[in-house]
Amino acid sequence: MKPKTFTQHLAALRRAHAKLINRNNPVDPAWHNGIYERYKNPVITAAHTPLEWRYDLSPRTNPFLLERLGVNATFNAGAIEFNGNICLCVRVEGSDRKSFFAIAESKNGLDHFRFWDEPCLIPATADVDTNIYDLRLTRHEDGWIYGLFCTERRDPAAPPADQSSAIAQCGIVRTKDLRHWQRLPDLRTPSPQQRNVVLHPEYINGQYALYTRPQDGFIDTGGGGGIGWALCDTMEHATTGAETILDPRHYHTISELKNGPGPAPLKTRAGWLHLAHGVRATAAGLRYVLYLFLTDLRDPARLIAKPQGYLIAPVGAERTGDVSNVVFSNGWVARENGTVLIYYASADTRLHVATTTIARLLDYVTHTPPDARHTAASVQQRLALIRANQTLRPPAMPPSPRRKR
Repeated sequence: MKPKTFTQHLAALRRAHAKLINRNNPVDPAWHNGIYERYKNPVITAAHTPLEWRYDLSPRTNPFLLERLGVNATFNAGAIEFNGNICLCVRVEGSDRKSFFAIAESKNGLDHFRFWDEPCLIPATADVDTNIYDLRLTRHEDGWIYGLFCTERRDPAAPPADQSSAIAQCGIVRTKDLRHWQRLPDLRTPSPQQRNVVLHPEYINGQYALYTRPQDGFIDTGGGGGIGWALCDTMEHATTGAETILDPRHYHTISELKNGPGPAPLKTRAGWLHLAHGVRATAAGLRYVLYLFLTDLRDPARLIAKPQGYLIAPVGAERTGDVSNVVFSNGWVARENGTVLIYYASADTRLHVATTTIARLLDYVTHTPPDARHTAASVQQRLALIRANQTLRPPAMPPSPRRKR
């Protein structure tokens, strides 16, 4: 068989890319828990990125049509409804381990996502970011769309032999069109490290409100006790006072090791609905799951409901990838019809969607019992469910048909 010419090879690449982009994404019929729907395909993978971002398409400078700048993963996307469509600010990780942001857009938010022509150009500060990732989008009542993300730099106090120690802080940008991004100074808090920070969408007593994750080290939380709450006067030189913990960590739970806020909370009739991630240590490494909680509508720093256990955990192929046994979310969208699109990444590799409604999420968060904290009480919760079900009269069984002799 003759080798493909440059033109033939490029045409094949374009056909495969178009087929992937135009693929429909049906609901996974094998999944059911009543809370949300899972879908058969990831919504965005590394293969969804444009060929122009990865290949030199000139036969003169790249006669073998080699991939010049590889893309390793697409995950952890901020999400927003913009001009009637769903826009995701995707974390795209190159094969060099550097992440950047890029907007992918879809009409229905379930499939046919297409990246805009070019990635987001995020201005650097004087202290240049080594890496940026996990941007949360918040449409604030001040008229701006804010993007809060993790900015990472090597720890200047680390010895030369240690090339892993880093300092993470919260970077801030704002935009009106998702194309032009104004960089603001990094957030300053009392915490030495900040890897997860979310902006509340409304003023609180005339101030900006932030959900934080105070942390002593880049990996270890140290004295950081969970998801925090802090206020600041301005986002242009954002500096907070002390952080108070509104959702603490607890021993032998899904968030015993650490927890952090996901996307900006959704405003509902019952309170502010939050999606967060929890981390626990296992013999196979860290396990990341997603969970919900509800805070008071007038006092968003006051937790009023938190179901036991997780909402979303990795299943099947979602368990494998660059960082196995992990799901993570920093983006969801509540549409006017009550539908909620939850965007979650699996194994730091690809991006998925789950769909539900505000009504179902509120039912789940307000009627699922809280973590009982020990086995005896946990069994009592399950017994109460079993015994309540036993009082229900089972439906009458139809009579068995008689066999003809």
